[in-house]
Amino acid sequence: MATSTATSQILTGTPLAGRVAVVSGASSGIGAATAQRLAGLGAKVAVLARRKDRLDALVQTIEAAGGTAVAVPVDVTDRAAVQAAADEIAERLGTVDLVFNNAGVQLISAIEELKVDDWQRQIDLNVGGVMNVIAAFLPQLTAAAADGPADLINTSSIAATRILEKFSIYSGTKAYISHLTRLLRVELGPKNVRVSAIEPGMVDTELPDHVTDADATALMAGLIRDIDVLQSDDIAETVAFIASVPRHVNLTEITILPTAQAV
Repeated sequence: MATSTATSQILTGTPLAGRVAVVSGASSGIGAATAQRLAGLGAKVAVLARRKDRLDALVQTIEAAGGTAVAVPVDVTDRAAVQAAADEIAERLGTVDLVFNNAGVQLISAIEELKVDDWQRQIDLNVGGVMNVIAAFLPQLTAAAADGPADLINTSSIAATRILEKFSIYSGTKAYISHLTRLLRVELGPKNVRVSAIEPGMVDTELPDHVTDADATALMAGLIRDIDVLQSDDIAETVAFIASVPRHVNLTEITILPTAQAV
């Protein structure tokens, strides 16, 4: 039986003091854990997701620990709404200099099942939502980069490079994110905006709960049962480290796997 042992915190103090961070997909899992960690390291954090009740609870948790956070309920697939959120955050917290672009969904099925609604939902959120966040916050990131560190960190997945049966559409969306990140860095690196992708393996979050395919569900449940899979705090610590290194250092692409995960 696997045990659950999250990464010990390797950062201390408030290395993110004075920074303004945005976390999308913040209502649970990796997003919620990362928002708490960034706030704990001194950043003012805006949390984005559709579920207002969860965002409000997250803000209360952050504030109870002495941090600063605001909840901005938004569906990232709505471009105008994301732009309005960006404007609101700039007004309430200041210019955003750290974006953790994390919203996504995983819907696994054999391609011949033709679950086209699931295909479209993944494309809309995993690709379209990511692009909407970039479009809304990039002007703030480039402005912030003139005076200090600025980070765009996109959540991809090991599915971007692994060949996994029935993961075709999900893997395709994550491959897009990984390669987009490489291409964005070519343009934004010279402007001193750091661009990074994290590619986690199996993380014990609610994301697998979206999976309805029996074989894929069994695969994920087996990993959680049999090995010490990643925890949301592991990813949060990695994101925090990416944002905390010296301004001239860009950790561009980090794959994070449970030690015992073979696929």
